[in-house]
Amino acid sequence: MDYLKDFQIKLDALFNSIKEELGVLRTNRPTPKLVENISVNYLDQNMQIRQLGSITVELPRDLVISLWDKGAMPHVIKALEDANLGMGVSSYETSVRVKLPELTNERKEEIVKIIKSTTEETRIKMRIQRDEVNKRTNEEIDKDRKFKQKEELQKKVDKFNGSLDELVSNKIKEILNQ
Repeated sequence: MDYLKDFQIKLDALFNSIKEELGVLRTNRPTPKLVENISVNYLDQNMQIRQLGSITVELPRDLVISLWDKGAMPHVIKALEDANLGMGVSSYETSVRVKLPELTNERKEEIVKIIKSTTEETRIKMRIQRDEVNKRTNEEIDKDRKFKQKEELQKKVDKFNGSLDELVSNKIKEILNQ
């Protein structure tokens, strides 16, 4: 039965991974996740933007990065421009303003395709994990317990797929309805 616990841990990790990936995808609403992990070369060190200042959201479509060290500003601006996220970047005193342009219908469709592709990759990874557990249990468990374990495994897979479908449909609605 340890296989089921290991499988659940791997499913949770897969779900958290795709949730994080989808969270970074741009919608018309600004979120600090869009820029916080962008790497900045500052003082001969690679740092993330979140390590150089606080990131706040100003509606309707602006992010403001309040830098703790004004000297980091040109490096942060360069990193944002190099990230090629299609956002306008401007500076003011000790802060950097990132303006998100309106998403075009073409861009929305591209993002939906990315979401569906990422989702399918996640499902494939989940199937690989499931098959691995089935293979290990086939070698070690008698037929009666094997059947019960396969049922429990399938319940976990169904629950994972349900959660994944809900996450994906919410993200697609968020993108298309804006």
